[in-house]
Amino acid sequence: MNVNIYDVAKKSGLSVVTVSRVINNSPNVRDYNRKKVLQAMAELGYNPSAAARSLAKGKTGVVGLLIPSLNDTFFNCVVRSVNEHLMQNGYFLAISLAEYGDNTTKEGTNFLFQEKRVDGIIILTPLNEEKYILEMKRKNIPFVLMDNQNNHPSVCSINVDNYKGGCDVTKHLLDFGHEKIGYIGAPEFYLSSKEREKGFVDTLRNEGIEPYAIDHGDFDIRSGYEITKQWIESGKIPTAIFAADDHIAFGAMDAIREAGMNVPEDISVCGYDDDFLSSQIHPALTTVRQPAEELGAKGVEILMQLIDGSLKRSVNIKLEPTLIIRQSTSKLKS
Repeated sequence: MNVNIYDVAKKSGLSVVTVSRVINNSPNVRDYNRKKVLQAMAELGYNPSAAARSLAKGKTGVVGLLIPSLNDTFFNCVVRSVNEHLMQNGYFLAISLAEYGDNTTKEGTNFLFQEKRVDGIIILTPLNEEKYILEMKRKNIPFVLMDNQNNHPSVCSINVDNYKGGCDVTKHLLDFGHEKIGYIGAPEFYLSSKEREKGFVDTLRNEGIEPYAIDHGDFDIRSGYEITKQWIESGKIPTAIFAADDHIAFGAMDAIREAGMNVPEDISVCGYDDDFLSSQIHPALTTVRQPAEELGAKGVEILMQLIDGSLKRSVNIKLEPTLIIRQSTSKLKS
């Protein structure tokens, strides 16, 4: 037997209008009546159609997430957090993989940006953010930027304090007596990598120390391996390496082992992101954990406020990372 809204109204002893208001979370319902309706729905096993509720509100019930890749522990953690908190707010998640070429339609526009496909969009680590900002403002789509590359005071954004993360790693290595510290960064168009490097350089120079070596590659194992191998073969061997990403750190550790040296006895290594492998390898990697869960939760919270119109101004939030000290770093041998 199919149960409908009229059955709920009869069971609760209230009007169909009141039942409809409860289903659509209207504030104009007395608590006592709301409880009666919810109890009647539970007893009858009535589950109102999410699609019907969305149509009634003129909403899709879907939020889009534009992301460059799923092949990354940090991204995966953010996606899980976003999905969980959207579900708590009665929304479904639609993911679009932008990558470098962008996942666009033949008209050159990402499918999430098409009219009435989604109620709002979260953009994670955008590489063409100015284009996205202009398009979403033009189409009046609520949106939030995460881990963006540039400063945009007029739009809502959430970032991690990568400068502090870079400072924390460098202070840790200095506390262990290291001064010959090499830094392996990612492409400089990534704001996160630039800020980690700036934190590294500033912390050293505050102690009157110049960086021992700085080189750049990609966020991958190959870059860490090749750059570290070049340093070792050239005789410019640091006592510690700060890698701007855990994958870079894994590559650096491979090159160190291949050269017949040990981590951390000969060279200490630090990464960034706290990839799930970081605690599983030997020695376990000292790294910086980004607050992925909080990033996703804050992103959804702000987007919900933009969608319902309760947030009237842009907010820019910066979250703090956490240094995780493991076995890949040790005190410099005297």
